[in-house]
Amino acid sequence: MPKTWFITGASKGFGLEWAEAALERGDQVAVTSRSASAFDDLVAKYGDAVLPLRLDVADRAAAFEAVQEAVDEFGGLDVVINNAGYGLFGMTEEVTEQQAREQIDVNLFGALWVTQAVLPHLRARGSGHIIQVSSIGGVVSLPGLGLYHASKFALEGFTASLAAEVKDFGIKVTLVEPAGYATGWAGPSAVQAQHLPAYDDFRAAMTRISARRGDPSATRAAILTLVDTEQPPLRIFFGAGPLDMVTKEYQARLDEWRKWDDVSKLAFGA
Repeated sequence: MPKTWFITGASKGFGLEWAEAALERGDQVAVTSRSASAFDDLVAKYGDAVLPLRLDVADRAAAFEAVQEAVDEFGGLDVVINNAGYGLFGMTEEVTEQQAREQIDVNLFGALWVTQAVLPHLRARGSGHIIQVSSIGGVVSLPGLGLYHASKFALEGFTASLAAEVKDFGIKVTLVEPAGYATGWAGPSAVQAQHLPAYDDFRAAMTRISARRGDPSATRAAILTLVDTEQPPLRIFFGAGPLDMVTKEYQARLDEWRKWDDVSKLAFGA
């Protein structure tokens, strides 16, 4: 049975790939971007199956208006994907107040506002699937991306709570945690803090996880499988490598907690 989607940040990258995948199989899609004209090609190809919407996800009132417009146009929503976001690159000391606030506004609050806007509609239908596009950076942290990690760790935290809160309403919730893909996230879409010379040596010595980047189009089959699954997972990685990385990260955390367990218990009076 055809589904109706609402996808933020759909003018490029994952959002565009997933919108096209849905449309190609006969679904309806409300696509959002800061410029609705970004979807002219989609509208020309798929006609009334596409609803282009201009939306700055950091604007809560605008998020509610866009969701209502999509519901009015299509009669309801089945899949909601909070994909809008970007990376802020800079050491913690380098990031300005405005850069920090804008990163959280888009990556965290943008997803929160859209989620709040769709919940009454999904509850009324007794169904729906909310997909939050997180990142491997929502599970592990690297230097030079602290505020980006903060936004994604926070997204993971509220989404885990959300999943428990709405389960009894028939609403499914999933965190998609992609590895590195050639989406422009680290290129044209990124924001760079001004470099402080004090970190130049450290920056030069930094090693990247991998120079390899996945093909965003390869995620089409995966996202369709996910939305068609009767019991989707709360968390799923997209890409090769994240499971090994996270296994090492969590083992290191457990080892450190165990090493300091005596002090932990001392703090409790044990």
